[in-house]
Amino acid sequence: MTSDSAQIDELDRRLLTLFTEQPRIGVLEASRRLQVARGTVQARVDRLERIGVVTGWAPAISASALGYLVTAFVTLEITQHSGRAEITELLRGIPEVLECWTITGSGDLWCRIVARSNGDLQRVIDQMVSDPRVVRAVTLIGLAEQIPFRTDALVQDASR
Repeated sequence: MTSDSAQIDELDRRLLTLFTEQPRIGVLEASRRLQVARGTVQARVDRLERIGVVTGWAPAISASALGYLVTAFVTLEITQHSGRAEITELLRGIPEVLECWTITGSGDLWCRIVARSNGDLQRVIDQMVSDPRVVRAVTLIGLAEQIPFRTDALVQDASR
């Protein structure tokens, strides 16, 4: 690795694995299970947050449990040299847009979105393409999640 900020060691790996598997465990219980001082665990957690390895402690929310049963992936092609910031702000204002990435390839922006039904999906897409700088949208509907978002394998690999 070239950056100190990205380096994690075996204790960091064990700590990240423990908090990934049991996020509500707390620093004191983590120190007991890892058999290290509470201050060591707290210092490690603080460092991992500071360098951006740990980006949050919020609960994982299920969109489907909230009634958003359709997941789709939308690629937007936009006019070149202008408008990306404005379109990004438009997308930020649509609650069903869960994430958006600038991408390479045949499109310019890639979004993961959810909707309550296929009809509701049409409403969300209509909002997404309401800006005239959106030239084209391609939508793929997700049928079944095969591998949920994960980082545990990266943590294991990064500590080597």
